[in-house]
Amino acid sequence: MKSNPKWQYNEMKQVGVDYTDVSEVEAYDLCMKKLRNIQKETEEIVNSVGLTRNQVLLEFGTGTGELAIEVAKQCAKVIAADVSSTMLEYAKQKAENQGIGNIEYCHAGFLTYEHCGEPLDVVVSQLTLHHLPDFWKLVALKRINSILKKGGKFYLRDTVYSFDIENYKEFFNAWLGGIKQVAGEELAKDTEIAISDEFSTCDWIMEGLIKRAGFKIERMDYYEGFLAVFVCIKT
Repeated sequence: MKSNPKWQYNEMKQVGVDYTDVSEVEAYDLCMKKLRNIQKETEEIVNSVGLTRNQVLLEFGTGTGELAIEVAKQCAKVIAADVSSTMLEYAKQKAENQGIGNIEYCHAGFLTYEHCGEPLDVVVSQLTLHHLPDFWKLVALKRINSILKKGGKFYLRDTVYSFDIENYKEFFNAWLGGIKQVAGEELAKDTEIAISDEFSTCDWIMEGLIKRAGFKIERMDYYEGFLAVFVCIKT
């Protein structure tokens, strides 16, 4: 990976849980298997972007590779990028254990990924873009746009706030209380850190950033005041 200017946002810096620790990665993987329905996520993404067998998909924030492995069964190639080298090694081993050989792993994020070869058919990002401040979100979105072919699709699922900001204290307290009940104290603490130290933005800001980056929003859905899905096309 080439060196970047000192003024560029450091997307490699660690916030919250230390995912250079293999035991933390293993715990994260186990937690996600309990909380996520990967088969349903894969089906939703494949159908939303019209993924075909001959296409190439890039996933930013691949984590432990759950989605990349499933999507790789339905397309020609997956490029799995993540800022955690420990996560990538874990994901690579998992894919090898399952006999999946059409995934390329890349230690990079939105601001540091350098694409080689033909423009991409699909880019996917789930619960990752909110790690960047809004200015750098726009830079990231423009970079994604630049590596997609014309008519290429971008699927974004992320933490985006769509609740009434006048009631933000009540909203966050209720959200954290619900997480404690469903997923336990540890995930609630992680979410507290995400609220205080990360950069989840508002619905109207995210919509504006996506459009300014050169995308047409084909579909957008907001869930429970804190989650959003955007299906976008490069025009």
